[in-house]
Amino acid sequence: MQLYPISLGHYLAVGAVLFTCGVLCMVLKRNALGVLMGIELVLNGANVNWVALSNPSLRSDAACGLGLDGQWMALFVIVLAAGEAAVALAIALNYYRLYLSVDVDQAEQLKG
Repeated sequence: MQLYPISLGHYLAVGAVLFTCGVLCMVLKRNALGVLMGIELVLNGANVNWVALSNPSLRSDAACGLGLDGQWMALFVIVLAAGEAAVALAIALNYYRLYLSVDVDQAEQLKG
């Protein structure tokens, strides 16, 4: 039995699938929490790509690797996503408390 190593293309494919699922979730969900989950999937897909592209052992041109820059960018995106999720959940909970719904189509009162 021959085992094939995991290459950069495999990681990029997983990142693309996560990104695509996140975009579809943001477009198709009517619930604010579903849209937030889609945003998190998009950010996680980007993180997989950052980390995969920063690993020189996965690249054929190892001299052009990003080094630790990809891991630092992924850490920055994780911190940014945590702040975004906290603020968005606070807004969604406050909107639910006032209007008893988190349907994004019914949020006409939020338009300025």
